[in-house]
Amino acid sequence: MLVLTRKPGEGIIIGDNIKITVIEVKGGGIRIGIDAPAEMKIHRQEVYDRILAENKEATQWNLADLNELSDKLPSRKDKP
Repeated sequence: MLVLTRKPGEGIIIGDNIKITVIEVKGGGIRIGIDAPAEMKIHRQEVYDRILAENKEATQWNLADLNELSDKLPSRKDKP
């Protein structure tokens, strides 16, 4: 992990197209600005962690659930 010290108004560049600028240091928080391409996804860490957890949960399935869904589909015998 790279650790840098920056003052308000100062920033860092990541790659060729991401700029992070310290906007304000106030109380126990720091406001930062991120200038990046629109197609790049940027999330707060807690949101990203939640997305990962929900995606992992969505991949977990039970054979009984699959059988229940299959039972609800029309059978091939019912089709003309």
